[in-house]
Amino acid sequence: MEKKTIWDLGRPSVDQYRSRPKLPIALIADNIRSLNNIGSLFRTSDAFLVDRIALCGISATPPSPEIHKTALGAEDSVDWIHYPTVTEAIDALRADGFTICCLEQVKGSVALDKFRPDPNGKYAVIVGHEVDGVSQEAVDAADICLEIPQYGTKHSLNVSVSAALALWQIFTALRPE
Repeated sequence: MEKKTIWDLGRPSVDQYRSRPKLPIALIADNIRSLNNIGSLFRTSDAFLVDRIALCGISATPPSPEIHKTALGAEDSVDWIHYPTVTEAIDALRADGFTICCLEQVKGSVALDKFRPDPNGKYAVIVGHEVDGVSQEAVDAADICLEIPQYGTKHSLNVSVSAALALWQIFTALRPE
């Protein structure tokens, strides 16, 4: 097998991408401290046609060389907005018809691999701080809590990895054929 070249992949320009219809998926970053993680969230959101990112609290915003280092330009293709609090982001997305999905280890959570998004639904996924996770106020405001089953010695995955897994699960249910 021969690796594909950048031309074989046929990727759109930023302008072409911005004009394409996006999937009804949003990502909420609840106090993400690492600019590299923010950049990774942008890059993953670009890959999965995420409609928008809500950056909340201490989460950094573009433009930033540190975000660009991992976003590789996706900070220019994915729409984003900063909210002072995660509650404001949740309220805005809920008012826009999104089901609020908290990605956190909580009692009564639904295993991510068992979650079946409605193909006609709109979903906002909250991911949290690298040490503290999603804030309790966001957990309390969520419509559903999703948890990634894990069997190793560590209690969690990196926030950008967790976000990618959750976005992929929803993307596969909503993506255009």
